[in-house]
Amino acid sequence: MTPTTHLALINAFVGDIQGGLGPFLGTWLAQAAKWGPSEVGLVTTIVGFATLALSGPLGALVDRFGRPRMLIAAACAAILLGTLLLLPARAFMTVLAAQFIAAAGGTLVVPAVTALTLGMVGKQAFPKQQGRNQAWNHVGILGAALAISFGTPVMGPSIAFWVLGGLSACAIAAALTTPRSAYNGRRAVGWKEDDPDDKPERSGILKVLSDRRLLILSAALALFNLANGSMLSLLGQKLVAAGEDGTGWTARYVIVAQGVMIPVALFAGSLADRRGRRQLLLVACAVLPARALLSAFLSDPYWLILAEVLDGVASGVIGVAVPVVVADLTWGSGRTQTALGTVAAVQGVGGALSGWVGGLLALHLGWTWAFLALAVPAGLALMMALWLEETCAPGGQDGAGAACSQSNPPEGDDEPPQGDDPPEAAEEAEPRRRGAVGAPAGS
Repeated sequence: MTPTTHLALINAFVGDIQGGLGPFLGTWLAQAAKWGPSEVGLVTTIVGFATLALSGPLGALVDRFGRPRMLIAAACAAILLGTLLLLPARAFMTVLAAQFIAAAGGTLVVPAVTALTLGMVGKQAFPKQQGRNQAWNHVGILGAALAISFGTPVMGPSIAFWVLGGLSACAIAAALTTPRSAYNGRRAVGWKEDDPDDKPERSGILKVLSDRRLLILSAALALFNLANGSMLSLLGQKLVAAGEDGTGWTARYVIVAQGVMIPVALFAGSLADRRGRRQLLLVACAVLPARALLSAFLSDPYWLILAEVLDGVASGVIGVAVPVVVADLTWGSGRTQTALGTVAAVQGVGGALSGWVGGLLALHLGWTWAFLALAVPAGLALMMALWLEETCAPGGQDGAGAACSQSNPPEGDDEPPQGDDPPEAAEEAEPRRRGAVGAPAGS
């Protein structure tokens, strides 16, 4: 198999597991443990905030350690352990502990896979490859959702645990069998691949993270997740309260959303170079308020499929655009995964609050007003995206001053990988590109 085939398999297997049970957690606890929406929201919020503190440091670990294959395998093992521990759990603390273990693994997966991708294909090919990664990611989620949907009548809601366990094991195998020679540590951070004697110094973390565009992006994503994070779980709980099969319909909604995300991710990966990154973010943020309104006013589970089509568009675009924008802003600094992890932490603030806020809104105001209230941060996210200037227009430059689109590739980017030397071996002299964001202020 080619290295990119291994990358496709990794993304297919980790797609469904990186969020643990995800939207199935609420319906599982509602049906198996008789939990209410406020209890589900509280667990989701506590676990979310507990893992937020790990996001930036885990991204920094990926930058420093330079062994993304091993880190992906370790992350998947943590997700597998946490998922299995959750199966017999009913008490609040045992559910909380199991969810934390799984969430910590899921937090590590994203920067590790991003680093592996950059180390394989390089910055120029990254947008399109990220689109392919996300497409395979959604294929995996779609396959898992189909298995859960058809398996639920036979095995009950516990089928979700067994599907996630099998995918975790497959993801570990796919990561460990990826050829070591396919990954180049210098390529992954934007340092010269053909000059091992060039030893750049990593940019200062605070200087990298203080870039105004990175701060605006983080704020927009936090608002996006505040609106988006709890919508599907609330839909499942809304249907349970109405006497419908919440688990079954949640699985169907995931199938619809993931089916939409596959072509959307492929198209977004191509569009990122042709039209720029900002337009992708605007599309994602614009459809989210419409999804909230549909979720508020539609009660027929069949018509609610329309809301999940919009979910597919918004989430499919965000999954492609965010790592690409972060790479644009931090390229050559040696801190790309640190920045990606930190952005994910800020983004996660919105997601963690969403579960708690959504649960309280549903409890005190009812389902309709809960979704209407979630449309407000969705609109604010769109306003932040409008404020964010383009990070790489077609033929433009990235944060390191190099061409960042396929329409104007730099020389030497077609060279084959030169091994998998970790980037931490080269940190003492001048940076490769003086134009890098945060270039250098010490570490």
